[in-house]
Amino acid sequence: MAADGLDTVVEAALAARVRAYAPYSRFLVGAALRTEEGAVFAGCNVENAAFPEGTCAEAGAIAAMVMAGGRHIAEVVVAADAVAPCTPCGGCRQKLREFGAAATRVRMVDAGGAVLLERTLGDLLPDSFGPGNFEMGNAVG
Repeated sequence: MAADGLDTVVEAALAARVRAYAPYSRFLVGAALRTEEGAVFAGCNVENAAFPEGTCAEAGAIAAMVMAGGRHIAEVVVAADAVAPCTPCGGCRQKLREFGAAATRVRMVDAGGAVLLERTLGDLLPDSFGPGNFEMGNAVG
């Protein structure tokens, strides 16, 4: 827990949010994840004039984790300055599923770090298709 009462994953998501590049939507999003080993990685949304060719905050955090050698997500925080929770988009839910489990905690927080919604990845992406589907006996062909 940090000195201001926020945990390090929330703080990382909030710090990433203010670094976002969103000149078109002006909707800044930050995401941070903690690996099973305790390392924290963050990312922000990066828009592009050739919409929708930008990248989501969650994808940036995942890329940073993978680049550092991480492979297992223990928890995720998504931060936005919105009244409604900013849940991961469908594509990001699948990206998170690649490295997370159904029980992986996902918190959506406002710009001050207050939790607006908490779910598991399984809640957000029920009956998902993931790496386990490729185990021997599950693959078709």
